[in-house]
Amino acid sequence: MRIDRLLCYLRFAKTRSQAHQLVDEGHIRCNGNRIERDSYTVSVGDVLVLPIGSGVTVIEILSIPERRGPPAVAQSCYRVLDPQGERP
Repeated sequence: MRIDRLLCYLRFAKTRSQAHQLVDEGHIRCNGNRIERDSYTVSVGDVLVLPIGSGVTVIEILSIPERRGPPAVAQSCYRVLDPQGERP
């Protein structure tokens, strides 16, 4: 799945336009590689580093959602790998 669509479905961005903007800023990494285009394909097992707010969140993709659903469904599709790195 494209990273811009995935970020929207997982509720890290409200719209695909905002997800595209996150990717364009160049701070998102997938498996240690910098993502430079919003059409980058992400699959199950990939580790993403996301700049969220004033912190950084590291997540592992557990499943690919079919659509943008409720927050509980979105959160079940990934696992936070560095919970101490999260900011309230």
